[in-house]
Amino acid sequence: MENIIETYGLSKSYKGKLALNEVSLSVRKGAILGLVGKNGAGKTTLIRVLTDVAKPTGGSYSLFGEKDASKFPALRRKVASMIEKPAFYGGCSAEFNLKTQLILNGYTGDLKAMAEEQLRFVGLDEVIGTKKNVSNFSLGMRQRLGIAMALVKEPELLLLDEPTNGLDPEGIKQIRDLLIKLNQEKGITILISSHILSELSLLATEYVFMDNGKVVGNVSASELERGTSKTLHLKVSDSAAAQALLGKEGFTSEIVGDELVVSGHQESADVVKLLLSNGVDVTHFHEVSHGLEDFFLSLLQEENK
Repeated sequence: MENIIETYGLSKSYKGKLALNEVSLSVRKGAILGLVGKNGAGKTTLIRVLTDVAKPTGGSYSLFGEKDASKFPALRRKVASMIEKPAFYGGCSAEFNLKTQLILNGYTGDLKAMAEEQLRFVGLDEVIGTKKNVSNFSLGMRQRLGIAMALVKEPELLLLDEPTNGLDPEGIKQIRDLLIKLNQEKGITILISSHILSELSLLATEYVFMDNGKVVGNVSASELERGTSKTLHLKVSDSAAAQALLGKEGFTSEIVGDELVVSGHQESADVVKLLLSNGVDVTHFHEVSHGLEDFFLSLLQEENK
């Protein structure tokens, strides 16, 4: 599979402090790569370097398989980005902003028709034909308009820095659904940074984990799913008997306080049924999922040992 981006020991320092520390990663064509890290981990700096907003102080990178930096300006015509808040003419309508963006990008077709098509695609049908100023849009509407303006270039690669930051749950879902639509219907490869890991886990096909300017992990969604787990917490009439019974059936369990914690199970109902059918009463049970956040924290613990 072709890699649209590859970085080779990429570094960036500001006043002697490394914001990127020899970052090496790749973004496969067709992927939605989630860039995971705390504030200050280097996510925004990486996107700034890849979009030529900032110059690297060490290492290099390739775009669409090309390592020759003199060819990057032409290749960046296939790249769109939205870093932090998108810029608009706030006192003008969404259509005016899109038409202006189309003109700046050399579009020579029907400006009105194309602007309306883009607005429909990002779910802003309600503002088509209105004079509502963008400054009066909700944050979610402005984010979707920002993506529509980025799509004017018909990009093959979209770089987004915290596009759901500050949005309410409905706005987050709208952006998530839009990005999946862009990826699946238009084949756009997406690199998205976010600290809302629960939402990222519903979107990304691959993950790169960063901390203190370094890559501390790189995993696909399927690998992450295999690497994460869930545990079943039960309160039973006889923990020792239950543990022995489950052990004979291949389950791993431990007694923690007044609970029996079971791992390696597929369905909670199977475990409960097994215990009840063998005379062990179950008074309470619940599952605990160990997802993306736990995986990230485990990587940080390993890195800081």
